Order: sequence, then C-alpha cells, then structure tokens
Amino acid sequence: MEFKSLKNIETSFKQIRLYAVVFGVVCVSVVGFALWKSYSFAEAQREKVYVLDNGKSLIVALSQDAALNRPVEAREHVRRFHELFFTLSPDKSAIESNMKRAFFLADQSAFNYYRDLAEKGYYNRIISGNIQQRIEIDSMVCDFDVYPYAVQTYGKQFIIRASNITERSLVTACRLVNSTRSDNNPQGFIVEDFLVRENRDLRIQKR
Repeated sequence: MEFKSLKNIETSFKQIRLYAVVFGVVCVSVVGFALWKSYSFAEAQREKVYVLDNGKSLIVALSQDAALNRPVEAREHVRRFHELFFTLSPDKSAIESNMKRAFFLADQSAFNYYRDLAEKGYYNRIISGNIQQRIEIDSMVCDFDVYPYAVQTYGKQFIIRASNITERSLVTACRLVNSTRSDNNPQGFIVEDFLVRENRDLRIQKR
C-alpha cells in the first residue's frame, strides 16, 4: 500500500514537472511573439512622417528608404552639374555665378576644364560675340554596381548666335562619389574625373 502511494506521488511530480515545462515554453513563446510584434510595429512607425497642417490637423506621410532613391539623386546631380556648367550667357557675372555653383558639385577636374577654356579665350568670345549657350541632356548611363559610380552622359549643346544656331553633340564621362549634403550640394554627390569625350558639330541652322 505504501509502495503504491509513493508511486502515485512520483507520478504526480512528473506531471507537475511536465506542466511546468509546458507552461514555461508557452510563456517564452508569448514573450518572444510580443517582442517581435513590438519591433515590427516600431519599424513601421519609423517609416511614417507626421506633418502638422497649420498646427491643426495631423497628416501621415509615408517615407521611403533613402538607398532606394539614390540612383535618382545621382542622375539629378549629374544633370544639374551639366546644366550649370554648360549653360552660358554673354554676361561675365552670370558665367562666374554658374561656374561657382557647378564647382560645388564637382572636384578639381571640372575647374581644370574650365580653366583650359578660359585660357583659350572661350568665355571672352561668348561675351564679345553676344553668344548664348544651352544644353539638353538626352540620356545617361550609370553603373551603380561598382563604387565610385561611373556615369556617361549624352546630350546636345546649342550655341546661339545672332545669325545661326549651332547644334553640337556632347558626350561626357565622370565618376560619382558620396559626399555630405548641404545647401550647395543637396544630393550629396561629387563629380570626379570629369572628362569631355566628344564635342562636335552636328548641324548649323540659320536664323
């Protein structure tokens, strides 16, 4: 009789241990699930930007991963540099202003190219001849798989005189490196090793 009672006590202890282990596993699972859901919720909230409209209403704006937008910013950076660098008017202060803004977006190679043209009297001829110059970007080929990013730009350069308009083919190459964002460089890139590979006449249209 005593042996049977001891056996029943041992069985009860085994059942209690089993229940305790099952209860512990359930508690750990619940805690783990709660932590995972909390982290997921925090990540989702981090992707939202709350905007006050005149201090009254709360507008939720979804944000994007900055890395996903980097290729778009790179192309815009290169486009803006070319527009500033190759858009000229017969005004010395306007030329210098455009060049100063373009130099914020590039390294010494762009300044070297500008200096070579200045030494050859290119900008003086623009001013004295009352010539305007503008550029249209046709396309860009950017390699974002290898850093620094290699970029080749294809465009047309228009040299506008009183008597005619000269259309030129313009092909440039450069590399893009990451830089600090600023008011003068909002995309956070720097154009390196800037090179004009082709700049030739396509046609001359009389006015």
